[in-house]
Amino acid sequence: MRTFFTVSLGCPKNLVDTELMLGLLVEAGYVPCDEAEEADLLLVNTCGFIQSAVEEGIQEILALAELKERWPEKKVVVVGCMVQRYGGELANELPEVDLFIGTEGTQDIVSRLQELAQAKETPIHLAPPTFLLDSTLPRRLSSPAHRAYMKVTEGCSNRCAYCMIPSLRGDLRSRSLEDLVNEVGMLAENGVREVTLVAQDLTAYGHDLGAGAPHLVELLRALLSATDIPWFRLLYLYPTRVSAELLEFMAANPRIVPYLDIPLQHVSDRVLKGMNRPYGRQKIDALLARIRSILPQAAIRTTFMVGFPGETEEDVRLLAEFMQTQQLDHVGIFAYSNEEGCAAYNFSGHCDEEEKSERRQRLMELQRGISLARNQAMVGRVEKVLVEGWSRETDLLLEGRTRFQAPEIDGCVYITAGVCNPGDIVDVLITEAHPYDLVGEIVDGTTGEGSD
Repeated sequence: MRTFFTVSLGCPKNLVDTELMLGLLVEAGYVPCDEAEEADLLLVNTCGFIQSAVEEGIQEILALAELKERWPEKKVVVVGCMVQRYGGELANELPEVDLFIGTEGTQDIVSRLQELAQAKETPIHLAPPTFLLDSTLPRRLSSPAHRAYMKVTEGCSNRCAYCMIPSLRGDLRSRSLEDLVNEVGMLAENGVREVTLVAQDLTAYGHDLGAGAPHLVELLRALLSATDIPWFRLLYLYPTRVSAELLEFMAANPRIVPYLDIPLQHVSDRVLKGMNRPYGRQKIDALLARIRSILPQAAIRTTFMVGFPGETEEDVRLLAEFMQTQQLDHVGIFAYSNEEGCAAYNFSGHCDEEEKSERRQRLMELQRGISLARNQAMVGRVEKVLVEGWSRETDLLLEGRTRFQAPEIDGCVYITAGVCNPGDIVDVLITEAHPYDLVGEIVDGTTGEGSD
């Protein structure tokens, strides 16, 4: 059992956990391979946040179980949020799996595998989540060499009525500033050009460390001082914690790209109260006005949830009116998923799935037009673009991203002319716009380092 194949499902925070297991396995002498058929060990890191994620995880596990039927000596290992959520139920439903590990245990993957040889029945390792990543562990990046995610906290102490994260990941646990500075230094030495900071709530960084502990702005200041990495990107900012201090720091430090990912979830005061979100429409409008005053060039991304228990057509109309008025750059619309264990599970006034789908499609169509208009306004501008490599759509074009496009979430820029390499930051003249993607050509003789 010395070769292994990994599947990482869910969010970038899960990917960091997968990369930790990759590093630990390689350090222990295991060899990663690109094809599941060639591997002795088949490892799936699951998401258990909503039912659709659970279903995706089950499909991946069953696909690997088919390989085990052909080669019974292969071992299938399932880790992560889905295991933490369902525990022993999975062992009954998935007898093909050899080992289950919850969210507390990725750091022990090697010793768990060593114990597997002596196990008489399928081991299931579940424990309250307390683990916190640190930079001394041998994480191995699986993203392109020029970009990386950095997880600055674990868990979450917010108590949104629709969310299971605290039960799956535990309460907020912040890494030390010194440890994060060590990690970013290693990323810089490895040639990383863009670091995306991730957490369940990035703006809560340091809130659990006591009086006088560093918060997000102090962390950003330290990361900028420690390296010359040209782009830092912030994901998952809680609306009530996006302060003027943070915005002014971003405006004064263009290496923090002008991109704000702020999950608002709704704009109806009544729905937000039911969600246990401590703000309403008035505070949202004030926040957006503050952003546009201090950081007017910023791209704003948000997510909205439709079909939360008790949501009415009037609430959806308020959401549509808000989107039309505010003209945000990137919007994701998700249908509420009623998950047992969440506070909202027993709420009254649930919408049927068809109604949720119709509301989602209606708002997505509205945003499609808004996104197209926002992109069309960029035609004729020269923008810094971080080159990713050959396009996923066609090997005749290169693709990259502006500062206003997050990796694997937003659209991209298709580069039709010019010479560059993955990881380069180049000046691109935007020549064409689509609802989610841009088209452009490199401006001859110019390269950039991510400055305005």
